Amino acid sequence: MNIQKSFDDEKAGVLYVVPTPIGNLEDITYRALKILESVSLIAAEDTRNTKKLLNHFELTTPLISYHEHNKVAREEQLLEKIKRGESIAIVSDAGMPTISDPGVEIVQAVIEENQNVVVLPGANAALCGLIGSGLPTDEFYFYGFLPRKKKDKASELDRLKRLKATLLFYESPYRIKDTLKIIHEQLGNRNIAIARELTKRFEEFVRGAVEELIEWAESQEMRGEFVLVVEGSTLAAEEEADNLWWESLSVVAHVNHYIEEKGFSSKDAIKQVAVDRNIPKRDVYQMYHIG
Repeated sequence: MNIQKSFDDEKAGVLYVVPTPIGNLEDITYRALKILESVSLIAAEDTRNTKKLLNHFELTTPLISYHEHNKVAREEQLLEKIKRGESIAIVSDAGMPTISDPGVEIVQAVIEENQNVVVLPGANAALCGLIGSGLPTDEFYFYGFLPRKKKDKASELDRLKRLKATLLFYESPYRIKDTLKIIHEQLGNRNIAIARELTKRFEEFVRGAVEELIEWAESQEMRGEFVLVVEGSTLAAEEEADNLWWESLSVVAHVNHYIEEKGFSSKDAIKQVAVDRNIPKRDVYQMYHIG
């Protein structure tokens, strides 16, 4: 059990998680600038990008890199500084650290050492895309980037297709057209919205059915980072799920179906069978692997 009183001890070290603008520098908050100025060190995904941000606001706080390839080596170094009472900020290139960006491991490590983690509110592309999509916001599921390989991407979408929640994905301009086609194959002609260049001069939302957006995309030169917002499972999909097509199958055969027919890993197949049958995943694991 861990209880954090974030501001009880002003002398204690703190890891500040600081979101940065996703395109428009005016979206930085006064509090974020104050924190970036006051900490002893800023751990940045790319020091070159963060240097531009600091220069714009005339901040001179020292920078150190913290990214996917050096996070393990940096962790001990940053932890020692925090345990000595220093405060450090972590930033990504844009948006909220740890959300499809580096940071989750250092947050976990700081918490495990009973040090304080303070998260600032701020810019996030997924939420901007969701709200601007016009699709339901009462329940949503953020996935991030889908796998690059077509087979893996189809497998993940098949796993998500029964969710009633609005689905949120990030995608690159190089894969967006193929991803739209696979969404159509796996999820059907649902309502969907694409948001690109959010907060920037050429911000654009494209809303419609998947088939319409596939046709639109074929005539476009894709640029910028994309947020895909996809309508959740419709009543027809729910009724299909209620048919219990697997009812005559044993648990083992049910798991094998997802592995052989859908290309799932055994881990994902077990997870999906547990969802289908509304039973604990560990029970499915034991029946499949132990018998």
